[in-house]
Amino acid sequence: MKRIVIDARELRTTSGRYVERLLHYLQEIDRTHEYSVLLKPEDMSGWTPTNPLFKKVVCPYKEFTFGEQLGLKRQVESLRANLVHFPFPQQPVQYKGKTVTTIHDLTTLRFSNPDKNILVFKLKQLVYAHVMKRVAKKSVFVITGSQFVKDDVVQFSHIDPEKVVVTHEAADPINEKPEPLPDLIKQKFIMYIGRPTPHKNLERLIAAFKLVRSEQPDLVLVLAGKMDSNYERLEKKVRQQTTPNIVFTDFVSEGQLKWLYEHCEAYLFPSLSEGFGLPGLEAMLHGAPVISSKATCLPEIYGDAAEYFDPLSTRSMANAINKVLGNKKLRADLIKKGRTQVTTYSWRSTAEQTLAVYKQALKET
Repeated sequence: MKRIVIDARELRTTSGRYVERLLHYLQEIDRTHEYSVLLKPEDMSGWTPTNPLFKKVVCPYKEFTFGEQLGLKRQVESLRANLVHFPFPQQPVQYKGKTVTTIHDLTTLRFSNPDKNILVFKLKQLVYAHVMKRVAKKSVFVITGSQFVKDDVVQFSHIDPEKVVVTHEAADPINEKPEPLPDLIKQKFIMYIGRPTPHKNLERLIAAFKLVRSEQPDLVLVLAGKMDSNYERLEKKVRQQTTPNIVFTDFVSEGQLKWLYEHCEAYLFPSLSEGFGLPGLEAMLHGAPVISSKATCLPEIYGDAAEYFDPLSTRSMANAINKVLGNKKLRADLIKKGRTQVTTYSWRSTAEQTLAVYKQALKET
């Protein structure tokens, strides 16, 4: 029986949904391989295997540290794995065993973060670029969430396209009861949920919203997401410019997010760079029409179920918003197409395709 190690140190992070869903469905479909699942000490009690072939192993080594490069390498070697799946590029680059690596996108290499020291961040980007190329070349297979990212990784790392496998992700319904946000109950609003980092393009969204309000003065823009220094910086700028009708919600619960999706006039996704674009699919699943940037993978993932705009043009963005909000038939068509588009993706299919990659990798010499 072959032994597979899955690095699940990111399980409880914002990016960990991929790992959690993959583990969930692998346990349902695989009765052939043994799995060791690496978890941070604080996550050991929060995840329990449902398949006896899966066991959890405590892993104290943090991402992007010397401990990861040295200690994690020794730990993985001691587990005598036939294959290791790293669901993110961060991993011991000197590990010589068979690996499969998931690369979600190359956004970190292309955009800065004003929340970080610029010199330190640039240095980290150089290191990350080196690690990314090494990882892509040494992995038996690389998994990406979209064809766009596959092409991007191949061009960046100069690896054989045949070793890069696309396994789309999926959106899950929110099972919590919808929980209204009192200040928005009688408001007509559009929304965004997510981080405020530069590639999310929120400053242009705000500028486009100002143009839209000239025609729809009662419209509200809701920016949902946990307040951090980037959001605080953005909120301060909005206050200084005395831009009305913009609401920063801070963290929202699952129930509140479900209510926002179900009651918004449209979900806005102005991003400049994505690897898959999960929030837009989640919005479609809950009945929100999606107005999206046409950058990177987004047209690939959303198909004809979104109204697209040029993310570098605030006028293009504003025109798309006005077009959808001003045309009831178009809005209804987008909602209908969105519900259909979501059904083309499933986490079970992701797990099945990933298991097929494992089996193929285990055959490689």
